Amino acid sequence: MTTAPWRDPDLPAAVRVDDLLSRMTLEEKTAQLYGVWVGAATDGDGVAPHQHDMTADSAVDSADGWDELITRGLGQLTRPFGTAPVDPALGARALAGAQRRIAAASRFGIPAVAHEECLAGFTAWRATAYPVPLAWGAAFDPPLVEEMARHIGRDLRAVGVHQGLAPVLDVVRDPRWGRVEETIGEDPYLVGTVGAAYVRGLESAGVVATLKHFAGYASSAGARNLAPVRAGTREFADVTLPPFEMALREGGARSVMAAYTERDGVPASADPELLTRLLREEWGFTGTVVADYFGIGFLQTLHRVAGTPVQAARLALEAGIDVELPTVKYYGDALIAAVRAGEVPEDLIDRSARRVLLQKCELGLLDEDWQHEVPERVDLDPAANRAVARRLAEESVVLLDNPDGLLPLAPDTRIAVVGPRAADALAMLGCYSFPSHVLPHHPGTELGIEIPTVLESLRTELPDAKVTFAEGCPVSDPDVTGIEEAVARAAEADVCVAVLGDRAGLFGRGTSGEGCDVADLRLPGVQGALLDALVATGVPVVLVLLTGRPYALGRWHGRLGAVVQAFFPGEEGGPAVAGVLSGRVNPSGRLPVSVPRVTGGQPWTYLQPPLGLAGEVSNLDPTPLYPFGHGRSYTTFAWEDVDGPAADLGTDGSYDLSLTVRNTGDRAGADVVQLYLHDPVAGVTRPDVRLVGYQRLELPAGGSARVTFRFHTDLSAFTDRAGRRVVEPGDLELRLGTSSADLRHTVRLSLTGPVRETGPDRRLRCETRVSEQT
Repeated sequence: MTTAPWRDPDLPAAVRVDDLLSRMTLEEKTAQLYGVWVGAATDGDGVAPHQHDMTADSAVDSADGWDELITRGLGQLTRPFGTAPVDPALGARALAGAQRRIAAASRFGIPAVAHEECLAGFTAWRATAYPVPLAWGAAFDPPLVEEMARHIGRDLRAVGVHQGLAPVLDVVRDPRWGRVEETIGEDPYLVGTVGAAYVRGLESAGVVATLKHFAGYASSAGARNLAPVRAGTREFADVTLPPFEMALREGGARSVMAAYTERDGVPASADPELLTRLLREEWGFTGTVVADYFGIGFLQTLHRVAGTPVQAARLALEAGIDVELPTVKYYGDALIAAVRAGEVPEDLIDRSARRVLLQKCELGLLDEDWQHEVPERVDLDPAANRAVARRLAEESVVLLDNPDGLLPLAPDTRIAVVGPRAADALAMLGCYSFPSHVLPHHPGTELGIEIPTVLESLRTELPDAKVTFAEGCPVSDPDVTGIEEAVARAAEADVCVAVLGDRAGLFGRGTSGEGCDVADLRLPGVQGALLDALVATGVPVVLVLLTGRPYALGRWHGRLGAVVQAFFPGEEGGPAVAGVLSGRVNPSGRLPVSVPRVTGGQPWTYLQPPLGLAGEVSNLDPTPLYPFGHGRSYTTFAWEDVDGPAADLGTDGSYDLSLTVRNTGDRAGADVVQLYLHDPVAGVTRPDVRLVGYQRLELPAGGSARVTFRFHTDLSAFTDRAGRRVVEPGDLELRLGTSSADLRHTVRLSLTGPVRETGPDRRLRCETRVSEQT
C-alpha cells in the first residue's frame, strides 16, 4: 500500500501539508481552526464538552454534538486537565482515549492539539504551583526561570498536552490593573529577557509556547480589565512590543495569542497591521495565532465592529487569527456557509489551516505511527519540581527595608504572627494556580499539593521561638473586631510579624487577579488600620507582604522594623519567606515594579521622561518609596575597578564596560548589577533612565567576580517621529546601579556618524560575561 505524501515523515513539512490540504473538504479544513472546551472524565473514560455560559450557542453542547463534530477532525482540545479536578493519571488516560476517538472518527485520523494554562505551573490538580511571573521578575534570574519552564513543559508533555498558554509578556503600565501578578514587571528589557527564558524552557520540552496578550493589554485605560488602550505609537513600539519580539527571536515561541483590547479604535483581534504585517511580514513569525477565549465573539458583542457572527469571523481571519478558542462558535457552520455563498474567501480558511497543519506536522501529529504513550503513574509535583519552586521563591523575596538590623530574627525570641495572610495556604498562589482558579467551583476538594503557610513555616524554621497568632482582620471585608486581639498578641511579644496582602481571584472575587482591578494602591480592606494599631503598640513590627501588585507604603515609612515583599511565591513560598525572616535565606530579590509612596498618582512607572518625574511644575511628587530594581541583603557588596573610560564610537558600534563585585560581608549572598541608559538629548522625549542589561551574581563571603557588559548601540534605538526605529548620533550615558534610582557609576559615550535605521536583525540583548570568580 502506497503511503500518501502527507503521511511521509521524510518529506518537507510544507510538501506534506500542501498535499493534505488538497485532499480536504471545506468542512475538514475549517475543523482545524477551532477548539472544543472539554473536561477529562474523572474515571478516565474520555472527555466531554465543557458547559459554560459563554458556549451556550456552540456547535457542540452535548455528547451527540461532539460525536458529530469530530467526524470532520478537530483543531484543538481546550483544557482537559484545567477545567475540573481530575487525577493526573486518569486525566492522561482520558485524553489519550479522546485522541483515539478523534482520529478514528475522521477520514484523515489526525489528533487535536491539546492546550492548557501554565502561567505559574501546569494549571492542573496536584501539579506544582510555582511563583507567579512577577516573582520571576524579582529574581532577575533567567536561567532559573528557564529551568522552571522546562519542568513545566515536561509535565505537560508527559500527559499528552502540546501547547501552553504562557508566558504573559505584558509590561506593567498601571499597577492598579488586576493582572499585574501575571506580568514580569514594568520594564520591557526585564520582561523580554525573563520571558524569552521561559519560552526556551517550555519549547525545549516540545511544548508550543504561546505569547500573550498581543499586544497592549496591560495599557488599558484606568487599569480596567479590557478597557481601551490609549498608548501612543512610540510607547507601543518601544515599551509594549519589544518583549514579544525578543521571545520570538530568542525564545523561539511558536504561537501568539491576540489581546482582547483595542488600540485607537482597532481591536487587536481585527488588526491585520498587528497580526499580519508586523508579526509575520516584519518579524518573520511562521507559527499560529490563537484567539484569547471568546475574543472573536467580542468583536461583535463588546467592540461592535461586527454586526453578525460571520462578520466577526471574517474580521478575525483577515487580521490573522488562525484558531478560535476556547470552543467553536464563530468558525463553525455559519462560516462554512458564508464561504460557500462567496461572502468569505476560502483562501482565508486555507491560509489558517495550512499554519495549523504545519504546526501539527512539527508536533508529529500527521505521522502514521503517532500515538501517545500513557504513563502508568503520573506525579506532577515531584521533589525536583518543588526544589525548583523553592529556589525561585527564595530568590524572589525582596527585603525592602531593615534599617536597624531587626532581621534576621533571634532564634529564641517571642514572636506574634498577625494578619489575614499568615495562616492561609492560598496566600501563596496567584489567580491562575489551579487551587485559586478552579477549586473555588469544587468546594470540599482538597488542594492536592502541600502548601505550608508562613505561620507553619516560621514555627518550623524557629523551633525555639515562642510563636503566637491572631488573624486581626479579613483580607478585604471591613471587619475590625479582630484587631483588638491582634494588638494584645503583639503587646506580649518581642517582635510582631504582620503578614498582609492579597487574595487572588477572578472578576472581583479577589483583590488581585483577572478582573480584580483597584481604584488606588492602599492595602485591601482594613489591613492598613490593623497595621496602624500594631505599630502603635511600640513593639517592633516586621511587615511581610504577600501580594500580586505593589501597594503604597509611605504611611508607615520609618515606623517599621523591617519590610519584606513577596509576590505570590508559590507552594514553597512559606518556607522561603520564613527562611528570610530567620536568616537561613539571604534575601536577593529586586523589585520588578516600583513601590509607591502614596496611594494615588497612578498610572506611573519608572520609565518617565523629565516631565513625568518630580518637579516644580506640579505639587504632586510621583517619586516611589522603593524604586524599580531595589532590594537589600544581609551582606554587603563593593563595586571596584570599574573599567569604562569615556569613548567615541559609531552609531553601529559596541562598547565593553567591566567591574568587579566583591562580597565584603561575613556570609554568602547575591547581588544584581543593573545597567541603565540615559539619553541626554534625542529627537523625541525619552525615559530619564531605562534598563539595558543586568547580571545576578552569587558570591561567597569575601568572594568576587568580574562582570563585563557588551553594550551595542542598537540598545539605544527608539522610534522617531517618522515611525522608524533609529540610532541617533550624540551623547549617551551608561549608568551602573543597584536600582533605577541608586546609580553608582556613569560612563559617557559619544556616538558619531549618520542616523542609522535598525533592521529586523537588531541586537535586543546586552551580552554579559562573568570571569575571575573567587
